[in-house]
Amino acid sequence: MSECVRCQATVKGRVQGVAFRHATYLKATELGVGGSVRNRPDGSVQVQAQGREDAVRRLLSWLHVGPPMAIVQRVEVTWQTPYEGGAGSFEVRY
Repeated sequence: MSECVRCQATVKGRVQGVAFRHATYLKATELGVGGSVRNRPDGSVQVQAQGREDAVRRLLSWLHVGPPMAIVQRVEVTWQTPYEGGAGSFEVRY
């Protein structure tokens, strides 16, 4: 089993009003990643992700593209280590 990790990603570009949060929820659930996604007042989207390192990295790769209507310009990632918990559930925050 791979190591569990936790990170926070801020996704910038045209990422609000394009179903980014819902698509992120679906992708994270598919990958077994826990955490949350929410819109930020500055127009970015913030993602907290935790779980198996390989699954979290796959979610981060997907964030660079996002759903079809999104235009991702930049993804800033901060790793929060050490992390010894599991994935947990993933939720959309409003």
